[in-house]
Amino acid sequence: MLIPFALILASLLSGCQTLAFFSEPQSEKVTWTVKPNEVVETHQFSLSADLNIVGGLATLSSRENDTLSDIARHYGLGYNDITLANPGLDPWSLQNDSTVLLPLQFIIPDAPRQGIVLNLANMRMFYFPNTRSVLTYPVGIGREGWNTPLGQTQIVAKKANPAWTVPESIQREHQALGDPLPKVIRSGPDNPLGYYAMPLGFKGYLIHGTNKPYGIGMQVSHGCVQLYPEDVENLFKQVDIGTPVRIVHQPFLAAWAGDALYLEAHQPLDKWEKQRKQLEKDLRGKLKQLAAERQATLDWPKVEAILKRANGVPTPVLVNSPNLAELSAAAPQIEHPERLFGQPEIGELDADAWSTIIADVFQSETEAQKLAAMLNHQGPPIPARKIASNGNYRVLAGPFKTKSEARAAAKRIKQNFDIDAMPQAPSAN
Repeated sequence: MLIPFALILASLLSGCQTLAFFSEPQSEKVTWTVKPNEVVETHQFSLSADLNIVGGLATLSSRENDTLSDIARHYGLGYNDITLANPGLDPWSLQNDSTVLLPLQFIIPDAPRQGIVLNLANMRMFYFPNTRSVLTYPVGIGREGWNTPLGQTQIVAKKANPAWTVPESIQREHQALGDPLPKVIRSGPDNPLGYYAMPLGFKGYLIHGTNKPYGIGMQVSHGCVQLYPEDVENLFKQVDIGTPVRIVHQPFLAAWAGDALYLEAHQPLDKWEKQRKQLEKDLRGKLKQLAAERQATLDWPKVEAILKRANGVPTPVLVNSPNLAELSAAAPQIEHPERLFGQPEIGELDADAWSTIIADVFQSETEAQKLAAMLNHQGPPIPARKIASNGNYRVLAGPFKTKSEARAAAKRIKQNFDIDAMPQAPSAN
């Protein structure tokens, strides 16, 4: 049976927490190209003192072999952003011409607009380079038991091409998973810190890149804050040592935009779930205050529905305001790019290539496609495709240059998916 990607945390483990840290000379550095300007704003927005909500919704028509993760990354969204906004779509097996809602509208957290503000509840960072603009990026944060801390700190260093000295606690964790790590992982594609890292004043915690970009928008780290490789490179170039960093947990956000009062609701993280009733009570009080400022009437059933849905899409809450379906229908549809940024490219198998065939046989073509897509989005990727096999379907991974590469892929597939896989010699392809 196929395991949901969001639950495969073992394959998305990241470095952090009580680590030794130093710089390495530049080596095998990947050059990440900044995404081209899109029809809609995705990362940088103009700002004014009285503006508390930025961006807007848009839609995209999917193409064959798209995944929600590919679309999310291209448009500066995390896995949580896009899956919660599109609950009717399969993240790993989109149909051709499916309408995908891009939730590119964000309410600014209630915090001083200085430096970096990170809201854990929606796994999103806001960077204020000045008073006139804001840059926002999706992030991966600490999972349960390794929570990213709240509070105010600052960037205390900037490291390009970092090496990671693996803490003993993480060594033990990987040893138990049958995936022992070396004491030091040097800069390169296997380093979970990526190619840029910014240690914080909170000892052992960093803002850094990742070699597993499809964990962005999830709780997957050992407490550090991860960004897409292209986003952390952009942030790294702009921030200075000493930049303030404030980390908050604000699942319910409200703001005026023109004549509309918006509510953005997220599920509180598990650590704060017991505070949910109080958080909702505080939110209702804030909505009453905001509505009273303009003598507006709240649609309380709509408020309750948005709180229950908690999908992170800002939605108007005044009487006679449009609902989410109406907002989605009115959102501009943007042209699909020629290729989504970072979308995996699968090389062709040939007579000289090793491969790894998945032992499980799928009666459903969709299930086989899902597994292939998940493998292609591992970190580092395991190239894979579905193949027809006597009326059923199997998944074939490759090409690999050597038998050892094929065996290593089979081992990762077993560890991450609990599915057996068998290396195939070149003559078997």
